[in-house]
Amino acid sequence: MGRPSKGRREAPRGRQGAGEDRVRDALRLLPKMDVMLDDPRVKAAMGDMPRALARRALDGCLDAERRRILGGDPTFDVVPFMQRALDAVRRVASPRLRSVVNATGVVIHTNLGRAPLSAAVAAHVADVATHYSTLEFDVRTGERGSRHALVADLVKELTGAEDACVVNNNAAAVMLVLAELARDREVIVSRGELIEIGGSFRIPDIMALSGARMVEVGTTNKTHLADFERAITDQTALVLKVHPSNYRVMGFHEEADAAELARLAHAHGVMVYEDQGSGMLADLSQAGIPNDEHTVGWSLRQGVDVVSCSGDKLLGASQAGIILGSAELVGRIKRNPFMRAMRPDKLTLAALEATLRSYLDADAAWHEVPVLAMLSAPEGDLRARADRVAARVTTLVGDLPAGVALDVARATSFVGGGALPTTEIPTWVVRLRVAGVVPNELRTRLIERPGRPIVTRVSDDWLVCDVRTLVDEGDEEELARGVAEFAGAGAAGRPDAAPAR
Repeated sequence: MGRPSKGRREAPRGRQGAGEDRVRDALRLLPKMDVMLDDPRVKAAMGDMPRALARRALDGCLDAERRRILGGDPTFDVVPFMQRALDAVRRVASPRLRSVVNATGVVIHTNLGRAPLSAAVAAHVADVATHYSTLEFDVRTGERGSRHALVADLVKELTGAEDACVVNNNAAAVMLVLAELARDREVIVSRGELIEIGGSFRIPDIMALSGARMVEVGTTNKTHLADFERAITDQTALVLKVHPSNYRVMGFHEEADAAELARLAHAHGVMVYEDQGSGMLADLSQAGIPNDEHTVGWSLRQGVDVVSCSGDKLLGASQAGIILGSAELVGRIKRNPFMRAMRPDKLTLAALEATLRSYLDADAAWHEVPVLAMLSAPEGDLRARADRVAARVTTLVGDLPAGVALDVARATSFVGGGALPTTEIPTWVVRLRVAGVVPNELRTRLIERPGRPIVTRVSDDWLVCDVRTLVDEGDEEELARGVAEFAGAGAAGRPDAAPAR
């Protein structure tokens, strides 16, 4: 690395067939550690990373190269070794959790952190994070306060609930509600709603852990109100209704609705709990998005006693589980010993409170909450954004190399995040095709590029970049630069390893 190289070289032989000499000479070609650390490209990749961490990453590369040579391949190619060394240093230098450009078109992308926060919400979180806060301090009395009170009034205002509390996610909410309201008693649930979602969250397992006894009724595709009625006994504590998340039964299907269940259960002195899942506060049909989802407040108006939902799905805030319902039941849940293990931290509550405040103005929420803004973005705006990105790519590249195709096309976006799995939203995308390079390879290269990873999708032999899920102009520029790198390189392959700009 300290001197120019002509690429792959075979170690010189002291005499024909002298395998040990070839191995020894190949090992001598490996660069010295100090030379590697002083290489300008390595220094650029290091950034402000401590030299000791960079040394550790380079040591790993050198060890791997030694093992390869000693394993029977006495050659040394500086170009791929250089690339592996730079990649290793960049991996160590980059935080494991960092921002990415989401060009997948999946708005609530679970693997990419679900809902992005608005700049205003992020600023509020940063202010709370970098100072002491009123997490459990009541400024009206100067005495100890309750973190449960920080968002309860907002939830009550937006949903009509008598009271509310927050835990760290909706799985915790389900566990806590069942443990408090149904431990050692029966909970009736439709077989069609015994779902499993990502991370092995399974309703039967959560039920068992909570101490409740599950009673299944109906069939996978049809559960009638009469099935619930026959199952109610003096041991029944709850009727449970579960949001199907990414699962849907299509065709020959029937289920009891929330109002019917509430009337039946209350007639027998039994409570109804709905795991509503998505946390929708704004009716998406107002934005022209067809769906069968209902809002949290709607469930309460049907007579459901307790509802829980996620904070980072259709609500568009931080990861949280919101439990809401009658003051008596929510009060019991707050006092449950499990609550302390499941309560959220100050940053979660700061993001949730600031996002909920956006919903106080129903019209403004469609612009201020990023998830809602993305889902309701007009096609004309998306087309204009796609055209801007494609034009910027062309400006950066100039004339496209032979075998490279770049265009703007109409396509489909997805809601994602366990909500509305069958709903497709028209969108506009920038597409790239490079002769001799499979689209999945292009997708991988954009993820692995220096700087911010760019996550795209592949469809019909094209690399597809959906502009609906770009957060801001910075994302537009980053996407354009990433696509330009590979459009300009054409079929020649990976752009030359260079310090991140």
